[in-house]
Amino acid sequence: MSAHQPSTDQPPSGRLSSGHRLEARGLTLAYDARTVVEDLDVRIPDGRVTVIVGPNACGKSTLLRALGRLLKPAAGAVLLDGQELARIPTKRIAQRLGLLPQSPTAPEGISVADLVSRGRQPHQSWWQQWSPEDEAAVSEALERTSTADLAERSMDELSGGQRQRAWIAMALAQGTDILLLDEPTTYLDIAHQVEVLDLVRRLNVERGRTVVAVLHDLNQAARYADHLVAMRDGRVVAQGPPGDVVTAELVREVFGLDSVVVPDPVTGTPLVVPGAPWVAEAEKAAVVEA
Repeated sequence: MSAHQPSTDQPPSGRLSSGHRLEARGLTLAYDARTVVEDLDVRIPDGRVTVIVGPNACGKSTLLRALGRLLKPAAGAVLLDGQELARIPTKRIAQRLGLLPQSPTAPEGISVADLVSRGRQPHQSWWQQWSPEDEAAVSEALERTSTADLAERSMDELSGGQRQRAWIAMALAQGTDILLLDEPTTYLDIAHQVEVLDLVRRLNVERGRTVVAVLHDLNQAARYADHLVAMRDGRVVAQGPPGDVVTAELVREVFGLDSVVVPDPVTGTPLVVPGAPWVAEAEKAAVVEA
């Protein structure tokens, strides 16, 4: 075989060679006739926290839905362990990949413990509805999310931060190595946002879980992410470590915002400080009057 001639050997069972457990290749996503994402390539680093950022309607949540097989690609493919998601049985996907959608809704009156227990459904069968392994997984999920003391309380009674922790506990009880979170801090105040993101980071550090999250706040993304994916108009503008990706030029290109990027005084990660155009205009006016 020539050194320039590609191999004709194909991996078994529709597998494609991949250096990442989860990735998208040539991905095009659409709703009816409206294309949202086109010919996009993304690789999710294993055992790291990846955060997807970008302006509204840029395709962030659409991409996450495709990574979780909630949206079928119009073209291209999402690969999990080198195999197209479309070829993997739904139950097997649920055992390997957990997805927490934006603003999930719990059945009225359900307790935290019952909600978290639902995360074990992919591991159950008609002949074995509950096992010691299920019990242990639920208990550990409640402990790790600090919701054990809320187990008997109704979801309806909880604060926003408590509810988010309960939902993350359910996803954690699912026992997957990969966790997808669509805007997990939406509608939370700043204290609860930090509480939830600290929890997500601990799950990654302590258990090695691969996390992919969509966040609106660029500074939070830069603080908590190992790997940042910046999107605009359905395409990836940049991806890599936050220190390499978050620059004043990128903020202007992606968000249309003039800013100064400085080191966060606590973490050393990039901190975006928006410019104040009205100050610049006032200074210009003062110069003209002088």
